[in-house]
Order: sequence, then C-alpha cells, then structure tokens
Amino acid sequence: MSESVKFSFHVLCASLCIFVVSHTSVARAEMVDRIVAIVNDDVITFSDLNREGAALFRRIIQEAPAEQVEPTLLKAREDMLSSLIDKLIVEQRAKKLGLSVGNPEVDNAIGRIIERNKTTPEKFWQQMELMGSSEHAYRELVRGQLLQDRLIDYEIRSRVVVNEERIREFYDKNYAQKVKEDAYHILQMGFVWKEDTQTAKDDALRRAEEARKQALAGQDFRTLARQASDLPSAKDGGDIGVFKKSEMASYMKTSIAGLQVGQISAVQETPAGYQFFKLLSDKGDVGLQASYEAVKEQIRQRLYEEALNSQFQKWVKELRDQAYIKKIL
Repeated sequence: MSESVKFSFHVLCASLCIFVVSHTSVARAEMVDRIVAIVNDDVITFSDLNREGAALFRRIIQEAPAEQVEPTLLKAREDMLSSLIDKLIVEQRAKKLGLSVGNPEVDNAIGRIIERNKTTPEKFWQQMELMGSSEHAYRELVRGQLLQDRLIDYEIRSRVVVNEERIREFYDKNYAQKVKEDAYHILQMGFVWKEDTQTAKDDALRRAEEARKQALAGQDFRTLARQASDLPSAKDGGDIGVFKKSEMASYMKTSIAGLQVGQISAVQETPAGYQFFKLLSDKGDVGLQASYEAVKEQIRQRLYEEALNSQFQKWVKELRDQAYIKKIL
C-alpha cells in the first residue's frame, strides 16, 4: 500500500492529539473550525488541513522528541497546506476545462488496485478501516489522482519528449563500469570538400556550422550524424568509440579540451575536413552491465516519468502564479 494512502486519514485521533500537546489557549482556538487559506474563489479550512494530514501529524506526536513536537507539527502543517493549495488549484483548473471523473471510473480503478493486491473487496476495505480511512475518503483520494492524470494527459504530456540521445547518455553514464583511466567516449561529425577550392571549403564549413547549430539546439546528435556527416562514422551515429588522450590526433585533443560530459566542441579544420565532437563520457573504456537494447525501454520510461513530473511541477507553479492565494495559518 502506498505511503500517500497510509498517511491520508485518522482525522479525529490526530486532532485530539494535537489539542493535547498544544498550549491551552491555542487548543481552544483550533477547536473552532476556521479558514486557513483562500485560493481564488475557494477556501481551505483547518479541518480540511487536519483531515488531510491526520496520520502524519499523529506520527509526529508519537515519534518526535517532546520539545520538538510543536515546531515539527507547525512545519508539517505548512507543508501540508502548500500541498492542499496545489491540489485545489488543479481541481479548479479541471473544473474550468470541464474535466471530471465519474463513479464508474473510480470503481474500475479501485478494482484494479484490489486485484493487484491479490485480495478481496471485503478484506481491502477492512484494511482501509484499520488504517483509519473510510471508503468515501479513499474513493475521493482515487478520484483526485485520476483527475490529475487526466489533466496531465490534456495539458502536459505533449510537452514531454525523450529522444534517443538522452537515453544513450543515461545508458553510458549508468550502465558502464570504469575499465581504464584517462579515456574519452566521443561522437564525431565531419564535413569534407571534394574539390580543392575555396568555394568547396566554404560550403563544407557552412554545413558543419549548420549541423552544430542544430545539435546545440537539442536535436539528436546521432541522428544528425547519420543524416549530415560525410565521414564513415556517420553510419554509427558519429560514434567513434573510446580513446585515451595518447591515442588522439592533436586536433581531437584540442577540440575536447575543457569540455564537460554532454558538451559539443567548436568546429575545427582537420585533415579530414571540418569536424566537431561531442563528449559522451570521460569515465574510461566501456564495460557493459547490460546491453543497450535490453535496457533501452526501461531507461526511456524512467526518463519520461522524471520529465513528466518536472513538467507537472512547472505547470502547477504557473497556475499558482496566476492564482489569488492568501494563507491564514
């Protein structure tokens, strides 16, 4: 069971515990429900806050040193209120877009959760009760998650792209073991002139600069190399392998000098035409823990989820910046 489910309820117990450990005057004030935040045309009340954070607050009371209970509770409430504000902003956006989640969808989602946990509905709801969650509260938790997923599909998912180059860079960084020092994994693009004329050289330089510009703009280096490079390495996406510095031509050493992993060098004239390089790794020769094809989709999914979460956080911040928010905690 996820932590978000485990720590979502126990409203009454947490409230009573908070009242006991707080000063009497504060406790009396908190026993009367009050508004703790205004978000556009909606409000969040103290009881909303206690309901959402009850299990977390109870755990703090049970586990924190006595002298740390009140400051820790205060920080937890502030964090929980911020989370509730984000949740409300998302709900408001969904309402504005006319998005909603019906009961049949909630039923299906909970059915899948019960099936994955290899239990029966009766045992599942008994477990929810033991954790202090009512069926209604848990259904609303699931409804909120489904609504968030729908919003992500509607407004965010199209922004997320994980290209081949990012997958390959992650693979090179995380699925390779260092075999030897002072070695560099390099990608290359080269543009040659077939005639010994200034016009032909100028054309090669123009093509090199254009390809480098596209690579710097974020286009996949390997794909560009296959499409544009004139060198034999083009068929391998510009991958010329791993070199020690002692094995490099002088122009290659000059090109990669000072580059950080992932950076692209300037265009340089070489005996083989105009070239530029990308430094994939400076960790040494590649000792593979798994083949690229075996883990490619796993890496893609991981990077996709990380990028999706990052875009979601940016999107929520944009909504926050546009909203009227007043905290009264």
